[in-house]
Amino acid sequence: MKIISEAKAHGGRQGVYTMESDACGCDMTFSVFRPILAKEQLCPVVWFLSGLTCTHANVMDKGEYRRLASELGLIIVCPDTSPRGDHVPDEPDNWQFGKGAGFYLDATQSPWSKHFRMETHILEELPELIAGHFAADMSRQGIMGHSMGGHGALTFALKHPDRFKSCSAFAPIVQPSSADWSRPALEKYLGSDEAAWRRYDATQLIEDGARFPEFLVDQGTADGFLDNGLRPWLLEEACRDTGIELSLRMQEGYDHSYNFISTFMDDHLAWHAARLG
Repeated sequence: MKIISEAKAHGGRQGVYTMESDACGCDMTFSVFRPILAKEQLCPVVWFLSGLTCTHANVMDKGEYRRLASELGLIIVCPDTSPRGDHVPDEPDNWQFGKGAGFYLDATQSPWSKHFRMETHILEELPELIAGHFAADMSRQGIMGHSMGGHGALTFALKHPDRFKSCSAFAPIVQPSSADWSRPALEKYLGSDEAAWRRYDATQLIEDGARFPEFLVDQGTADGFLDNGLRPWLLEEACRDTGIELSLRMQEGYDHSYNFISTFMDDHLAWHAARLG
């Protein structure tokens, strides 16, 4: 691990770091906020997965999480959204695929499978480093995300309910296998057999028996991607009669931006803190 920057914030410490990733075949950047309480004891961890075109920096700069995270004693980890570097394959003119659009999966199709292994990076590589360097209580982990990152948070929680104790999302892509802006990416990363896509689709994971106790989802009614890309009502349908409690809050007049995310960030942090203890 290399330190890119560290600065005091709300009594805690906001840092940006890089690590050599075997999964992604490149250096991966991530940020970690440690609350003041981390000086005295191990603290629970909340992961924030960002959306298409973003890096670790978007929520770090605009998410407004540090004040309350410090008060609640939460470590906030923000990974990047894809591998980076000149040697990493890309479609530069396609913002919905390639760099910035890893979709939190492990690609199986060439040439993407050599580097686009974000699931392994976030679930295996990065937690080991976080546990070893940041006073993190890895028995108390929550996960949340925005848009593509909301998709990642939901699917990771459904596949690993023993690891994650809480999960929330801002405007998640709940059914990427059929959404306009994600279906082409799944086919390029995973191939044409749609059966292989199911483990990366929250609604289909639930159909196939995956369970998680409860989700908090906020969605803006003025979001331009609502009808074709996000469609939270599909998650509502999937959760119905499964025992999964879904708190879906349609927020009047809010769009897809960090103005929306920062407005409700405190609610999500409090949700996670209450469930992480």
